[in-house]
Amino acid sequence: MDALRDLGDEIPKKDELYYFSIKMFQIPVKREVFLNLDLDVMVWWLRREYAEQNPIASFSSLVMDEFNNMYNSFYMNYDTPELSEETQRRIVTIVTQVEHNNYHEEEEQVLSSVLVHHETYFTMQPCMDSNYTGQMWVDEVLNGHDDRCMNSFRMPKNIFHSLLHDLQTNYGLKHGKVSAMEKLALSLYILENRESNSNAAERFQRSGETVSRIFIDMLYIFARMGIDTIKPTEGQFEEVPNHIRHDTRYWPHFKDCIGAIDGTHIKACTSPSCQIPYIGRKGEPTQNIMAVCNFNMCFIFAFPGWEGTTYDSRIFLQALRKQELKFPHPPPGKYYLVDSGYPQMAGFLGPYRGERYHLPDFH
Repeated sequence: MDALRDLGDEIPKKDELYYFSIKMFQIPVKREVFLNLDLDVMVWWLRREYAEQNPIASFSSLVMDEFNNMYNSFYMNYDTPELSEETQRRIVTIVTQVEHNNYHEEEEQVLSSVLVHHETYFTMQPCMDSNYTGQMWVDEVLNGHDDRCMNSFRMPKNIFHSLLHDLQTNYGLKHGKVSAMEKLALSLYILENRESNSNAAERFQRSGETVSRIFIDMLYIFARMGIDTIKPTEGQFEEVPNHIRHDTRYWPHFKDCIGAIDGTHIKACTSPSCQIPYIGRKGEPTQNIMAVCNFNMCFIFAFPGWEGTTYDSRIFLQALRKQELKFPHPPPGKYYLVDSGYPQMAGFLGPYRGERYHLPDFH
């Protein structure tokens, strides 16, 4: 007991190891081994004996040491994102459990979460580490041959710059950690080339999360722009289009026609559990989009988002009823051409019932 009390600085009397040692010294062999050890080995030997007989408590102490290392790394790397509230809560739980030597499975789970956080923000190897950034590539395309811009963004360079200026001026596209130019280029690159998130991330040297966030934000901007762009021009319905007036095949039979309405099926990417309503007669997931086109081959209305199995007439009637969609109703005496999938009603002229119309016959 005198020898144990001499170790008071390292083994206080109220320490769990102190009472473990008293109990162990009741065994003569253990007591003799302890008394014949050097002073600098006594504490190590007692801890070793304690760990062998109390593996759970020993593991908890190791967990506490690991947490101390984690926190030291957190504080030394102040520019790293802070721990989430969930991670902090779980850390408090494990610290409490370890302090009471009450180890259970949750401690191992919490330690794993902290290790993942540490590897993600402190010891990770950068994935997008190319010096050739996305902004550099965009600058090179816009300063290069016109065909490069057409191949990458499906528009000439002057149209790209005009679109960029319009989005910044009227639709809230702003610079951030990613420039407005790169945001537009990234979204056009995905839309026009049907690129995946991973390919876009590699092309622009951005994380998949950043690419996804920018693309979603740009879709909302494009949607707002579409409301202002895909509509009839002022006074368009008052004049007879030149395509009708100067073509004997149409004039004067279609002098009051202002456009045509039809549905088109566009491929849709949906999760397997949601695909059934989107699979129609084409045998693949599609969305049915109703579009209105004038004789200048410009869209003046579009109604996307419907499942591929939806009937054209249902989409048509919804477009007429919902005022917020701003469907361009025909003025009195004017009409749209529609096919047999749409109802016959004032302002909408379908094919004569019982007749079959074919382009070869028309020519």
